[in-house]
Amino acid sequence: MWLSRSRFELREEVPGAPHDVRTFYADLANMKLVHPLVAAVDCLADRQDARGRCREYRVRDRIPLGPFGMGVTYRATVLIAPDGVVHTEARQFPNVRLSGTVTFVPLGAGTTVTEAVDIEAPRPLLGFTIAQAEKAHAAMLAAIRHHFEGSLG
Repeated sequence: MWLSRSRFELREEVPGAPHDVRTFYADLANMKLVHPLVAAVDCLADRQDARGRCREYRVRDRIPLGPFGMGVTYRATVLIAPDGVVHTEARQFPNVRLSGTVTFVPLGAGTTVTEAVDIEAPRPLLGFTIAQAEKAHAAMLAAIRHHFEGSLG
């Protein structure tokens, strides 16, 4: 009852093949390069089964709080389904959960990346969590685009 939910969707056109963009996105080790909050990533498990390829990670973020920053460590899961859709989940303290569905659709010589993120958080944290997540994910998708633009030249 004290948990609230919200959702946002972001889209970015990336100048790379869907397979290449998906591979980059789904390896959270790359997030240190493009996600403004991610400070460290450790892969804990990597397995393939009927649901697809699943990786589990321990991630450390640095959350800005005015002039200060707060370190947060959490578990994240990335599943690349057989149809190419990427499903993500991050669980953080206290009872914050981000679940994402990411598609990679061919667009000319590039890819349209669409990320839909569902957020569940304690009511007092929901607004802050939404603002931080949406801002960070928009910056991340733009940085992925810049990464692939740089690899063209």
